[in-house]
Amino acid sequence: MVEPSPPLSFSRTPDYTATATGHAEAPPLQSAPADVQLETAAPQQGVAAPQRRTNVALVIASVIGFIAASLALLFVLAYLFVGLGAAGVVIGGVMALVPLAIVFWGIRWIDRWEPEPRGALVFAFMWGAGVSVLIALVIDAEIQNVIASAGLGGFGVEFFGYAVQAPIVEEVGKGLGVLLLFFAVRRHFDGPVDGIVYSAWVAGGFAFTENILYFGAELLSSSTASTLEVFFVRGIMSPFAHVMFTAFIGAAIGYAAQKPGWWRGVVAFGVGLVPAVLLHAFWNGVLFFISDFYGYYVLVQVPMFVIAVWLVSLLRKQEQRITALRLAEYAAVGWFHEQEVAMLSNPAGRRAAMAWARTNGVAPVMKAFIRDSTSLAYARQRILGDRDTIGAQADEAELLRRVAASRHTLRGTASSPQ
Repeated sequence: MVEPSPPLSFSRTPDYTATATGHAEAPPLQSAPADVQLETAAPQQGVAAPQRRTNVALVIASVIGFIAASLALLFVLAYLFVGLGAAGVVIGGVMALVPLAIVFWGIRWIDRWEPEPRGALVFAFMWGAGVSVLIALVIDAEIQNVIASAGLGGFGVEFFGYAVQAPIVEEVGKGLGVLLLFFAVRRHFDGPVDGIVYSAWVAGGFAFTENILYFGAELLSSSTASTLEVFFVRGIMSPFAHVMFTAFIGAAIGYAAQKPGWWRGVVAFGVGLVPAVLLHAFWNGVLFFISDFYGYYVLVQVPMFVIAVWLVSLLRKQEQRITALRLAEYAAVGWFHEQEVAMLSNPAGRRAAMAWARTNGVAPVMKAFIRDSTSLAYARQRILGDRDTIGAQADEAELLRRVAASRHTLRGTASSPQ
């Protein structure tokens, strides 16, 4: 029987397409200046360097957060070296890079439309790989002391650890990282897709460390054939397991982020935690009662993964509709040409625009124009969702300036002789 994911221990190897309807008090859009309207009379593109105001409190909090996450990572790394030795950590780490790369590719696909800030993603990974693992290790040690004295039989202790303890402790540890990002980067937490992206980075970091533990421990205690089987099952067949569990928490918090109020995020954390824990418990617990793992994998886990991909695809299409809807409002007052809106709200249109930009040597300008225009659409979405307390109108003004400057640059490129 292939082992499920245990507690980390060496002892056991509102409607997302919100519109102006119902938001009559949302500030109206101002008409674009005459020079901008002149340029948007014909379709064009452009970009400018960001000039954001520095939020001192956020900078300090970010520094503290990264320091804390780094210390947790160092502690976990030391723990791994003590338990596995240098060879176990290095070889296990190299093997763990394979499922991490698969997860990274998947997250890139999810996050392609409106990319999240790199700093927030790095922190999410560090939280998953360090802080959430440390939480699991500490709580695991305490719980094991309790259940060891409870007189449970061997099967009961093992089942409790795999199917009850691990799902609860690990999902709470990972979910707290997503909740922290909800408070820290509200301007970049616009919906369920963003929540799934942040939770996926947290879960990917956790799985990376857990895989080092599994692969390294298997190398030390079993044969090469057994190690390769564990690698195949965990690294190739189910690299997205932790991502699917924690995605429930991220999606729930993402839905809550569309409305004002910090308490919504806390409630959503609790709501998303329930299915995350239940799916994790099912994933681990069912392996105690089946004999044909591979048959179970094909009949249950593969369809589960396909459904998850389908749901994420629907959410990504929702992002495209949001972009088209909001940018059309700006086009109505002269900030965009309607063909620009069509290009910006369509993946094929974006690819064609980037191909043109590469041919003309302005790919960075085009990329930033697309990014800023998408951010502008979501800034407007935040305003319509009564979330301007997080600076949506200030973002809107800055993004409009940058988009106009970008278009001017690209218009000059298009009109210059080749």
